[in-house]
Amino acid sequence: MRSIIDFTGSWLFSKPGEPQKSVNLPHTWNAVDGQDGGNDYWRGTAVYEKSFPRPALEPGGRAVLEFLGAAMTADVTLNGVHLAHHEGGYSTFRVDITDALKDENTLSVAVDNSENDRVYPQKADFTFYGGLYRGVNLITVPAEHFALVKDGTPGIFVTPELSDDLKTAVVKVETQHNGGKVDITLNGVTKTVKSHAEFTLENPHLWNGVGDPYLYTVTARLPGGDEVSARFGIRKIGFDPDRGFILNNRPYPLRGVSRHQDREGLGNALTMKEHREDMELIREIGANTIRLAHYQHAQEFYDLCDEYGMCVWAEIPYITQHMDNGRKNTLSQMRELITQCYNHPSIVCWGLSNEIAVHGMSEDLMENHRLLNDLCHKLDSTRPTTMAHAFMLDKDSPLIDIADIGSWNLYFGWYLGELSQNDSFLDEYHAVHPDRVIGFSEYGADANPRFQSPRPESGDYTESYQCVYHEHLLRCIEARPWLWATHVWNMFDFAADGRDEGGKNGQNQKGLVTFDRKLKKDAFYLYKAAWNKHEPFVHICGSRYADRAESVTEVKVYSNLSPVTLFVDGKELDTKDGKTVFTFKVPLTGEHVIEAKTGEYADRITVRKVAEFNPDYSFSRKGPVTNWFDEADFDSSCYSIRDTMGTLMQNPQAAAIVGEIMAKARASRGEVAQSASRNPALQKMMAGMSFEGILKKAGENVIPAAMVREINEKLQKIRK
Repeated sequence: MRSIIDFTGSWLFSKPGEPQKSVNLPHTWNAVDGQDGGNDYWRGTAVYEKSFPRPALEPGGRAVLEFLGAAMTADVTLNGVHLAHHEGGYSTFRVDITDALKDENTLSVAVDNSENDRVYPQKADFTFYGGLYRGVNLITVPAEHFALVKDGTPGIFVTPELSDDLKTAVVKVETQHNGGKVDITLNGVTKTVKSHAEFTLENPHLWNGVGDPYLYTVTARLPGGDEVSARFGIRKIGFDPDRGFILNNRPYPLRGVSRHQDREGLGNALTMKEHREDMELIREIGANTIRLAHYQHAQEFYDLCDEYGMCVWAEIPYITQHMDNGRKNTLSQMRELITQCYNHPSIVCWGLSNEIAVHGMSEDLMENHRLLNDLCHKLDSTRPTTMAHAFMLDKDSPLIDIADIGSWNLYFGWYLGELSQNDSFLDEYHAVHPDRVIGFSEYGADANPRFQSPRPESGDYTESYQCVYHEHLLRCIEARPWLWATHVWNMFDFAADGRDEGGKNGQNQKGLVTFDRKLKKDAFYLYKAAWNKHEPFVHICGSRYADRAESVTEVKVYSNLSPVTLFVDGKELDTKDGKTVFTFKVPLTGEHVIEAKTGEYADRITVRKVAEFNPDYSFSRKGPVTNWFDEADFDSSCYSIRDTMGTLMQNPQAAAIVGEIMAKARASRGEVAQSASRNPALQKMMAGMSFEGILKKAGENVIPAAMVREINEKLQKIRK
């Protein structure tokens, strides 16, 4: 019989220069320093040690250690004998230790997350934690047993094939084992075969997304007693350039979020409790898809996706920067991902890479992707491959043609450009490439809930602007049903050791929920209002914006009900019909209790009129965001900084002024100008941006306000 012994307790941990200490798994040594953005973030090699007695084995039986996650590389030594080296911090790997066992054993695992040129990831916007951050098990099996070691295989693979009319399913089961015959059982029917079996199910119960994620279980048993099982779902998936994602013969728009696997105070050392809490929050907003970025996640979370009906994009950490020495590692990580996750019905595609071309293209990069794509099709003929492309990649790049379907990471309205450029980018791409299946794999804006504004704008890190941003992107997505999937970046704030912005070090704050999962930002409720049809609610935005200097303030309400009535100090102010977003204007004279009601549901906040804007609400500013100009400063018959870069460049005089200021920005190492000078695709995008927006993104340290006024005065002297 197979036994699984929990090896998570009683380890000794040591890192250079520090005394050995006792720890239990899961464990990461970067739970603090990888999240605070300081200079103490440590990457290197640390050692875990554990003593244990020889396990009981049947004659000819084997003992295998199972590591569910060791970041990023691991060397396993037992009783002084080196047994295994594994590269890749996110997949399961197993080591047969039988021949090195003694009566009393000392296990040593050296885990390394230091920089190198061969193991992905090495450059990305998230923290690369180190440690044995998932569980470890000791598995014993009889002499005749299912495969364990190669690529962390589950030993059993299930491929359901559903007829076009959804009435009949042929379930193909393949096992890997070293014995003779195997008994495979499904739905009370047992077949004795060498390794493969087929079952025909009439009128199967379909895995139907969040509405009905039904799961079957198949079991395989060898005569000697070893047994494995797999849960699976029967569903038909498709991808259409005009209809988007198709589930069981019907359009099923995938609308959801991306997720990183860490949490404040824990790092990536999560337990089932944290995984389930994350899933419950994702389910609360009504999402039906998750992009599990940017690596293989814990099997427990894929299981939850199966159970909750989430459609999943699964990918490897081939991200940001191609490494000439990393090809072998991309292939091994992809092979492990598909091998270990093949049976999950939630997974609908395999991601080859993310924003891999931002540092340039090469033939080696192209060949790496062709090999990855071929490997995916060899290992799994039932799911397509995909890629997430950065917005600056040329729309006609040959890289796009490699994967079966594609998706774009667009940040217009945050990192650069105007919000409307998200719409125009997608429309132009869809028009030029009508036969390509296109998705929207990342979009988001950082928000620190401390920061609020009556006039939110891009780059201010306010919770207020995050709402404006996502309201626009939600409308953009709803108007384009041909997008096969859209994923908010990100569901949760996450650790990014290289960041120091928006009032928090070491965090990317684009999440709809804070890093500790304790606070749902206002934008969380926007998506809940749009996507959650089963939990009626009403939410007033701006509860953290209590002190308001304006005489008339905007009060925004999100709800999946209509109409919404607003009360001020118990008196009805106004009633609005509509969908998702309801906006009211409220006069302020003192302290007011504002309540929104729709049916039996209500929410309330308290605001107060103050004389001056509260500087605590503003990131690195002493007051609210202000305009550089009054309306009187603009004559619409002449050029101005409000014109797009493309419009200005069509006039020789205006173009000369623009060229002069961009040269100054490059000389001052302005990020936008520097990037544009070496990226033709970015130059093309900037042509559609207002020059005012470009100057704001460059920042006052690069282009002072006085210079901006001077530029506008020059442009206003040029008649259109």
